[in-house]
Amino acid sequence: MSPYDPSAYPPFAVTVDLVVLTVRRHALCALVVRRGEQPFQGRWALPGGFVRADEDLGAAAARELAEETGLCVHDPGDPAPAPGAGAHLEQLATYGDPDRDPRMRVVSVAHLALAPDLPAPRPGGDADSVRWAPVEELLSLGEHVADEPPAPLAFDHARILADGVERARSKIEYSSLATAFCPPEFTVGELRRVYEAVWGVALDPRNFHRKVTGTPGFLVPAGGTTTRQGGRPAQLFRAGGATLLNPPMLRPEV
Repeated sequence: MSPYDPSAYPPFAVTVDLVVLTVRRHALCALVVRRGEQPFQGRWALPGGFVRADEDLGAAAARELAEETGLCVHDPGDPAPAPGAGAHLEQLATYGDPDRDPRMRVVSVAHLALAPDLPAPRPGGDADSVRWAPVEELLSLGEHVADEPPAPLAFDHARILADGVERARSKIEYSSLATAFCPPEFTVGELRRVYEAVWGVALDPRNFHRKVTGTPGFLVPAGGTTTRQGGRPAQLFRAGGATLLNPPMLRPEV
């Protein structure tokens, strides 16, 4: 191999950013942290950080999430997760605008993580505080989080968040991804409320039931019922082996 001089190329860093989504109180929520260090100290941002020299991207994403929030995610390439740690994790996109980070040239590989109603996270790492915020607030106001004064999300995280939300909204049309927001056993009504929260629309219960139970292997009876949603006992299901909805369940026009 011909001689190679690393110093002939400008250095740059690689980071991971995480769009972590869950459904809380029937609303799609994203995890945001308040930065405790410069740049953008005091601003809300997606959890993430620099990739270490000895780790791959998936490991870096899982480590940053645990360090900054105390939450764990399950990489689909690993064996079955422990109870309560069954979050879905996938790469989202790569962001490399030369000016996206004022410190130096930084390329970020964003990841999308999805899980059922996750607990209140705890701050850590370089995060001052961490919270779940409704996605509609973050996207419609671009930056407003509950009672906090409006301020832009740090870096290009508004764009990354929008891309992650759109990935989730589009994939549940044709895949089993919506079940990643559900506990191991769930009712059709609970699954419908996931679709309604992610899409931000109301769906006809009977039509929804017919569609999700009409795809062989998409939902599998779990052999029990529950009254946790009130009313009459509802049949419990779990995600089956089918990974595609055929025909797909297209988003209603809004």
